[in-house]
Amino acid sequence: MRHAIAALCAVVLTMLAPPRAAQAGDLVTFDSARYLLGSLQQRLARERGEAIARPPRDRIQGYLAKPDGAGPFAAVVHLHGCGGLTEDRRIAAEQQFTALGYVTLIVDSFTTRGLKEACSGRGALPSREADAIGALEYLATLPFVDAKRIALLGYSQGGDAALSLATASETALFELPGGLSFKAAVAYYPMCGAAGDDLAIPTLILAGELDDWARASECTRLMRRWNHNSAALWVTIFPEAYHDFDNPKATPHGIRYFGHWLRYNPEAAAAAARQVKSFLSRELHN
Repeated sequence: MRHAIAALCAVVLTMLAPPRAAQAGDLVTFDSARYLLGSLQQRLARERGEAIARPPRDRIQGYLAKPDGAGPFAAVVHLHGCGGLTEDRRIAAEQQFTALGYVTLIVDSFTTRGLKEACSGRGALPSREADAIGALEYLATLPFVDAKRIALLGYSQGGDAALSLATASETALFELPGGLSFKAAVAYYPMCGAAGDDLAIPTLILAGELDDWARASECTRLMRRWNHNSAALWVTIFPEAYHDFDNPKATPHGIRYFGHWLRYNPEAAAAAARQVKSFLSRELHN
């Protein structure tokens, strides 16, 4: 009888207990990518008889989450905006992409560098591209990740970096194992001028019509100058949407942030999430 009463009490206490918080991804550290030395730097060093010093690599951190199972899984590298990585955005991204079956590495470019933000233009801006490539390298070492199916997804300033890396280039900028590259890129409300005319990988851009920080008109111009013979480009401009339209913290009434207007738009956020789901499914599973 005592056992039955104890069991009943346990059930009641479980029912009355507050819901458990979402499980966070594992905190991991890895190196930001190293820039390649230019041919001029190498030649001058040889002429002077100097040893060629390789540039140092920054140690940064991120949050790694994976679906249940052994994999190997496709993966997504997530780059935050200029305001840094917030816990609510991190948890939402982990839940969104692991639910879709992707390993998710959410890069934190600021904490190990002692940065609070990079919106004000004060101080040196870390290379978000190097951080993304470092994340790609790290994921490729994990046995449960398919290194040939890794996408890059960035928000705002992180979206600028995603567009920069999606652009075709004849010159390699970073040390990277041969054959390793992102397979696709997604950019939420980026500065579309960060993309070149030729794309190396399929790219999806999600912009707001009323964005006064990363203007949709730049994305319209990108569509006009984009080389149709390069990798595919899709651009969606959501009507009545502002910067940060997928962030509930921006509220449906809007907030002012570093002189710009941010506003949550649940309809645009849901539509964008559907497009991302479809895009990643197509590009990472073909």
